[in-house]
Amino acid sequence: MNEKHVRVGLVGFGTVGTGVAKLIYEEGDAIAAKTGVRLELACVVDVDTQRPRPVPLPEGVLTSDLNRLIADPGIAIGIELVGGTGIAKDIQLQMLHAGKDVVTANKALLALHGGELYQVAHENGRCIAFEASCAGGIPIIGAIRSGLAANQITGMFGIVNGTCNYILSSMSTKDEAFGAALAKAQKRGYAEADPTLDISGGDSAHKLAILASIAFGGEIGLEDIFVQGLDGIAREDIRYGREMGYCLKLLAIAQRNAEGKISLRVHPSFIAADSWLARVDGSFNAISVFGNAVGETFYYGRGAGMMPTASAVVADLIDVALGNSRTLFESLRLKPREEVKPLLEKIDDCVSRFYVRVMAKDKPGVVARYGKILGDHAISISGVLQHEGDGPSNTVPVVITTHKTQEKNMREALAELTRTDVISGKPVCIRIVDIPQDKDT
Repeated sequence: MNEKHVRVGLVGFGTVGTGVAKLIYEEGDAIAAKTGVRLELACVVDVDTQRPRPVPLPEGVLTSDLNRLIADPGIAIGIELVGGTGIAKDIQLQMLHAGKDVVTANKALLALHGGELYQVAHENGRCIAFEASCAGGIPIIGAIRSGLAANQITGMFGIVNGTCNYILSSMSTKDEAFGAALAKAQKRGYAEADPTLDISGGDSAHKLAILASIAFGGEIGLEDIFVQGLDGIAREDIRYGREMGYCLKLLAIAQRNAEGKISLRVHPSFIAADSWLARVDGSFNAISVFGNAVGETFYYGRGAGMMPTASAVVADLIDVALGNSRTLFESLRLKPREEVKPLLEKIDDCVSRFYVRVMAKDKPGVVARYGKILGDHAISISGVLQHEGDGPSNTVPVVITTHKTQEKNMREALAELTRTDVISGKPVCIRIVDIPQDKDT
């Protein structure tokens, strides 16, 4: 079989960049045998050309001069693995204007400036491939754009941040406090020294913006997504939730309702303990995608790390080299934001069930009092859990689960509960997400 020889340039020789080089050098023969594409790493650009890496490069390949890559007409594909939204954007634009296709894992850049970059790529007859941007080694972009092309996507429920999933798994299975679980995640390399982007839900929101744009065919911005992180999550709530048949996960959710309205949100969610997503432990990622024809499809794997992410980058290189990515990218014409915004559902209008924990004063009439407050706001109680034991100021923990109600109803009820003299402190409220059940009947 005749091989297609493709020269590629890489910008960013960090963790993932090292993994990409490792795969190209060590698996090059196998890749060529399977695909007919022979990848040559012609140029690697990094600001640090002295630090030892576990993958040695041939003499002259490593450079700090970006122009070596940009000005070389023989380099067909540029890989951007710098990260961030500043210099990385400039690098991608230079690559596109120089007539090179782009492969990237940069979720933050695509979430913020994807529409602009896609437009520049179209204008220059190039493509951008970004499988590695959303779920590491899980081929979720290809599944949505190609494998599910015959479907209208009706919903996505994803665990797309391994740091948060590791923390919540540790809190659930080992009864660890949040701080201890985070420290362990950092020690094992699952969390950054500054984990703010992860635990705030920001990282998940970046990924959801990209996935929702592809799934629903419109420009989605970060400002369109309601985001709530793990702040305030306590292990006692995880324990109480487990008693009631739930497991706590940080979910990225995109849903289209019967009226065509789209809700986009990232937040801690109680889900049924017997659901597929509830079984995803540790640093693993998983996404349930629902199509109107296929029903539920489920994708599971490692969502980060050197080799899983490098696997997705190299898969994109192969698809670009074969022309598959170009064909798909030419059809990527997102509706502009002004057309999408009227379809987006505000968080206040979203309907959900809720878990509420209050520290109730231990005296007669308390249950009737907070029950009336909820009822006055069109909230119906579906279950109550109360343990004996003293809390601060002669209080006992009472857990309430509700039937479905609008978010604004719950927000107003919680505000009124906080003002009463029947509870101590601020109520804890966590959404209960009912993932559709796709089962044989």
